[in-house]
Amino acid sequence: MEKVQDKYSWDLTDLFKNKEEFYEEIKNVKDKLKQIENYKGILCNSSENLYQCYALYEKLLMSFDKIYSYGMFSYHLNMADQEGIKLFKEVENLSSEFSTITSFITPEITFTDEKTIRTYLSEDKRLKPYERDIEDILEKKKHVLSKEEESLLANYSEVFSGPENIYDILTNAEFKFGKLTNEEGKEVELTDATYTTYLKSSNIEVRKQAFYLMYKKYSEYINTITEMYLSNVKQTVITSRLRKYTSSLEQATIHDDATIKVYEALMKGVNDGLEINHEFISLKRKLLHMDEMHIYDIYVNPFQVEKDQISFEEAKKEVKDALAVLGKEYGDILNKAFENRWIDVYEKPNKRGGAYSSGVYGVHPFVLMSFTENKRDVGTIAHELGHSIHSYYSNKNQNIINANYTIMVAEVASTVNEILLNEYQIQHEKDKKKKAEYIYELLEMVRATFYRQAMFAEFEKEVHEKIENGEMLSAEDLNKMYYALNQKYFGKDIIIDSQIQYEWARIPHFYRDFYVYKYATGISAAVCIATKILNKEEGYVEKYIHMLSQGCTKKSIDLLKMVDVDLEDIHTYEVIVQFYKNKIEELKSLL
Repeated sequence: MEKVQDKYSWDLTDLFKNKEEFYEEIKNVKDKLKQIENYKGILCNSSENLYQCYALYEKLLMSFDKIYSYGMFSYHLNMADQEGIKLFKEVENLSSEFSTITSFITPEITFTDEKTIRTYLSEDKRLKPYERDIEDILEKKKHVLSKEEESLLANYSEVFSGPENIYDILTNAEFKFGKLTNEEGKEVELTDATYTTYLKSSNIEVRKQAFYLMYKKYSEYINTITEMYLSNVKQTVITSRLRKYTSSLEQATIHDDATIKVYEALMKGVNDGLEINHEFISLKRKLLHMDEMHIYDIYVNPFQVEKDQISFEEAKKEVKDALAVLGKEYGDILNKAFENRWIDVYEKPNKRGGAYSSGVYGVHPFVLMSFTENKRDVGTIAHELGHSIHSYYSNKNQNIINANYTIMVAEVASTVNEILLNEYQIQHEKDKKKKAEYIYELLEMVRATFYRQAMFAEFEKEVHEKIENGEMLSAEDLNKMYYALNQKYFGKDIIIDSQIQYEWARIPHFYRDFYVYKYATGISAAVCIATKILNKEEGYVEKYIHMLSQGCTKKSIDLLKMVDVDLEDIHTYEVIVQFYKNKIEELKSLL
């Protein structure tokens, strides 16, 4: 493999110039942790103590954010490198120590008379930057345990992350999927990063090989992965009970600044619109001219008439042009991301799979991806930079405590960018077949982000409810549940191959309980927002940027109400189902 040019790789010296500086900052954090410990037991004796502790905590968070990011990024660039593994373990240990030492803050505020805390907030204006966090603690006080219990749970935080860490190492560093014969007749190694590329191949044998190789490996380890996943679920269920939530779902939605009503409105909207998804699957089979369409044919674009490749430089231009509608300031930040090495672009040996954006307070966001010169990767760039620019605005306008917005809002910013990109491509394409391809890709995004993520969410909910009810689950039980959901969501016009039952084991987000439903709420909100932006509704872009700048100064559902989106209202989900239906009709009309 050719060496990747520096301009396409992260520059971690933006965080620390060298390892010595990194370790010096760890020492500084440990010194400050000793200082913050002095407030234990006396935190709420005065507004002065409360302010001084929070001011120190704010500085600690800023330093720790850089330290943890440096360790994690170093590890993710080469997950087989022993030095990187050691570095990440060190920052995880520091994370555990950080959580343990600062764990007294929430219970001490919680167990102090609420009237006293509110007096401090009204009389000491220096506490204003921390008011939202303190109010949040007061609101959730019924779910906080005693000081001793909170400290005990904090000490176990590293153990609780064990199943996810083991899963990451197993599937990213240990799994080798074998070789397949590509379209040119060459034998090539299948990787997690190239899997989707091969599933989009116009050659059915390539798709079939990739599908069977991928799930053969997961089937071999299905019992081990089941044990890891169920351990993770049980830990969540036990913690939610200890904290007096009615369910793990309630715990998750409250943590997201959302409500169970949001989740229920989403699932009702999805299930009411399943027929539209079945309609798209049927149309897909007809467009592919298949008597029998298999589940591994689902990613093929029937309008793709040439090899779907694009250079990173071409992809950059397309993203910038598509997002120009968001204004000059937004475009200037995009340029910073592309020109100042915010993105680690290409696949490398043992590099972490997938893509993410991580905003580092006081530095800049970092984007990890594995760009394969596939047209689909352009959407990934737009998506992750949506997260990045959200972080940029939030970090610029809020302190570190208020800048940390929830995933509920984050997936909106990223998906708005994807929709704007798709609509730009459709509008500017003159070739009829290519235009059809772009419409089809937009439909695929709705299917994959709204319906598919909702299917994942329904699987999660069923698993958690069974564990909460004391049921014992096996790998076979999980496989059957997941297979049945595929039948329900995809309909009768497709063959649901038995190997798809193992797909749940390939979803890393399942180790972040009730994470995936937010992709579905995100695209629902994004459709509403992008539509208003493209319709050039007066003042709406400014309103949208203002919302991105708020961090977590308001609850997530209230932030979205600032841009006229109500996630508790089923109408929001009816809008996206109608959008999906309209695009299906637009495609049919074009043909």
